[in-house]
Amino acid sequence: MMGLWSGMIIGAATEYYTSNKYAPTQDLAHQCHAGAAPNIIMGLALGYMSCIIPVFCLSATILVAFSYAAMYGVGLAALGMLGVLPVALTIDGYGPISDNAGGVAEMSNCHKDVRELTDELDAAGNTTAAIGKGFAIGSACLVALALFGAFITRVEELQKAKGGADVTIDILDPYTFSGLLFGAMIPYAFSALTMAAVGRAANDMIEEIQEQFPKIMEGVEPNHERCIAISTKASLSKMIAPGAIVIISPLAVGMLFGYQATAGLLAGIIVSGIQIAFSASNTGGAWDNCKKMVEAKKLERTP
Repeated sequence: MMGLWSGMIIGAATEYYTSNKYAPTQDLAHQCHAGAAPNIIMGLALGYMSCIIPVFCLSATILVAFSYAAMYGVGLAALGMLGVLPVALTIDGYGPISDNAGGVAEMSNCHKDVRELTDELDAAGNTTAAIGKGFAIGSACLVALALFGAFITRVEELQKAKGGADVTIDILDPYTFSGLLFGAMIPYAFSALTMAAVGRAANDMIEEIQEQFPKIMEGVEPNHERCIAISTKASLSKMIAPGAIVIISPLAVGMLFGYQATAGLLAGIIVSGIQIAFSASNTGGAWDNCKKMVEAKKLERTP
């Protein structure tokens, strides 16, 4: 029940922060009058602020579930939040479908009213996609905590088999705290690598388009395959480094510094990664719907 209620509240909070029917996205759109920089600053602030309600919900869920049934209760809470997964996946696909429908309508030279209708559907889809991501992020936090508990249990079994002392994870232990700091850094490094990959791929795409554009204006057919190749190559090759970080970091820390540092690493990744995921998802949804407001000329300059 805690998982179900937390998922519902997280979804409602996500809708409030990303839908252009509510004040946060509308205020973000009005910042466009002052230029791009205020819009970026307010967008980041919106994403950071949107973390508060989900974190409260997840904290309450973990406290109640753990107090009743320990880690088994946390696992059940994760299942409760994942119980709406079919709906979450459905609404997550709604936005891209609407967006691609608008692209098809535009390339097919349909009447502009068709594009306006698909833009409205796409704006709603941006919100539903963010809601679906909220469910996924919240359940990922609970599942990661359950896996963290499984890691500690396994370490205790190995220590007892070796005749060692009981396992205690102390945050004041230098190895644990150092691992905690290092783990909190990992999601930022992962995000930086993926963002840089997107930026470099976008630059390559722009260069390709600038090269083809004069020829297209002269009547030459555009070479779509080259643009697709740029996107495909970047999506595969640029993910090697982020994937390596995820796989290698816990192995390296565990072999070099022991289970205390690994426990801190995993805890830091969970805590930091959840915050980044919520803020990035909601900031992106709000920015996209802000753009839709501007394109639909719903943003009037205030006197």
